[in-house]
Amino acid sequence: MKVFLLSSPDLLFRVARATGLELRAKHNDYTRRGLYGDSRGLSCFSPVVNIVRDPRWGRSQETYGEDPILTGILATQFVYGLQGNHSRYILANAGCKHFDVHGGPENIPILRVKFDAQVSEVDWHQTFLPAFKACVDAGTYSIMCSYNSINGVPACANHKLLTEILRHTWGFTGYVVSDEHALERIVTQHHYLQTYPQAAAAAVNAGVSLEISGNLSQNVMMNIGDAVKAGLLEESTVRERVKPLFYTRMRHGEFDPASMNPYTKLNLSIIQSPAHQALTLEAAMKSFVLLKNQNGFLPIKRNFNHVAVVGPMSNTKGVLYGSYSPTVNRTLTVTPAEGLAQLAIKATSANGCKDLQCDEYDATQIHKATAGADIIFVCLGTGASIESENRDRPDVDLPGGQLVLLKDAVTFGKGAHVVLLLFNAGPLNVTWADQNPSVSAIMECWFPAQSTGTALLHVLTNESGTSSPAGRLPSTWPLLADDIPNMVNYSMSGRTYRYSNAPALYPFGFGLSYTTFRYSDLVVPKTLTPGHDMTLSVTVTNTGNLTADEVTQIYVEWVQTSVATPRLQLVAVTRTTTAPGQGNTLHFTVPARHFAIYTSSGWASLQCTMRVYAGGQQPNQTPNVGSNVLAADVIVIK
Repeated sequence: MKVFLLSSPDLLFRVARATGLELRAKHNDYTRRGLYGDSRGLSCFSPVVNIVRDPRWGRSQETYGEDPILTGILATQFVYGLQGNHSRYILANAGCKHFDVHGGPENIPILRVKFDAQVSEVDWHQTFLPAFKACVDAGTYSIMCSYNSINGVPACANHKLLTEILRHTWGFTGYVVSDEHALERIVTQHHYLQTYPQAAAAAVNAGVSLEISGNLSQNVMMNIGDAVKAGLLEESTVRERVKPLFYTRMRHGEFDPASMNPYTKLNLSIIQSPAHQALTLEAAMKSFVLLKNQNGFLPIKRNFNHVAVVGPMSNTKGVLYGSYSPTVNRTLTVTPAEGLAQLAIKATSANGCKDLQCDEYDATQIHKATAGADIIFVCLGTGASIESENRDRPDVDLPGGQLVLLKDAVTFGKGAHVVLLLFNAGPLNVTWADQNPSVSAIMECWFPAQSTGTALLHVLTNESGTSSPAGRLPSTWPLLADDIPNMVNYSMSGRTYRYSNAPALYPFGFGLSYTTFRYSDLVVPKTLTPGHDMTLSVTVTNTGNLTADEVTQIYVEWVQTSVATPRLQLVAVTRTTTAPGQGNTLHFTVPARHFAIYTSSGWASLQCTMRVYAGGQQPNQTPNVGSNVLAADVIVIK
């Protein structure tokens, strides 16, 4: 399940909790049958907390977007949910990755296994490190070091990263595991060292406890003994690296009688339990982002004579899951075509493309399926075969003939309403659909997994009046290819939103609703002492005629400072349900660390004016979602 949220940390906690419960249940079953090996243990390579800094990066679907503070908030909840809160045992252990300055490229224009990220100290500390610090504070048992080098030093041999920052400054006591073959590539790709014993010494001395390698007999860690004999590595250091591995196994309950550990009682009956199936539906519905809703076309009623659902994502179950998905349960998976067929007496469907690349497009299929339709849903996107690990995209255009398919659906529909449904991770260039009045609505659906069709039916019809879309984009969708930075440029100058100074088709935090909201009564303190949390409140009122969710976003801006600061920073977010005409007064406590700025002297709380914004979008956002944004100043003083 791929959940893209700028809205609901609690939902992510519950998704992680369900994941942990099912993982533990499967592990219990495997161990009872004496089965061990890959994908049968309790140590997870999740969450991925890298910052999306290029829209073409193939692994953005595994992340929480481009904002470091939002990523930290969501990662914290994932760690809490996955690991549980038992005083002695962990449900399963989290493994935050990839540490650090990761986020592309995978293969364009250079292979990730040899990439050297050149990053300033300000950008490193302000943008790339905060999410990992949040993971450590949340109690993650593991951190994975990345393939790339950082300013010339491979991440998995980087003492500054893995010891000085991670252990000494942050107090991390868990274990560091290498990405697969990353230690070997210290020698073979980065050419940082010449031999495997040297690489073993460098990695262990830097802070690595465990290596992942498919080369079981000739991997780097098998050379630890030679490194010790050569005086490159102290045996006492090796012993220190082993301790967190065995401590984690102890917290799994591996050395205790099963009767002591309540998690050993979990069995396969919890897999796809009714509660977990309901959660997949909720997660899918709450992740959808409404990008266009011309003249309030949505929500719709179930009163059509003929609905057509077309496109390569319309009726193929496997492509709805994205990369690193669980085993697809086809009996529980509902495609868009299957779910939306319930909207009309007659339903037709056609892929139109041979595959997601859509290099072979058959317009005849689309013409036949859409003929006489009252409403046409066009399901386009990417899937793991186009964007995933080791697969960057050369651009953000719709693949192959997909745009032609959309245009044909509009033409063949002869005035029928057309709704574009997108299934992808990174941004797509849908400018034509956004600007064309023949396309009534656009919904970003991401990879919603097994409940896709059911979730779409609920949200598009506002089932029971409580299924309106409220997801928000976790990364910017640039307007033009020229607005996209060089994939290997890691200079962000401390800015959180990479495209905020350029036109955006849809900016970070963007998302429409079926109703409108009004903000009032923003209350902030007049002054704030550095190092202290800030409490604030704001009232949000539903001014429309439908019960709906709103995602309230709190941003800060530093005014007239002598040092470089992010031009805008999200510091808090929440999702609330409000009935028509009613209001909610929301209370926030923003941690002091969210106001800190990294300078040449280290972290500092600036004595200045901070402008606080509250609303359903960024301040001065174009396009506007319809809600207002309030602003108030806070003076930071000694």
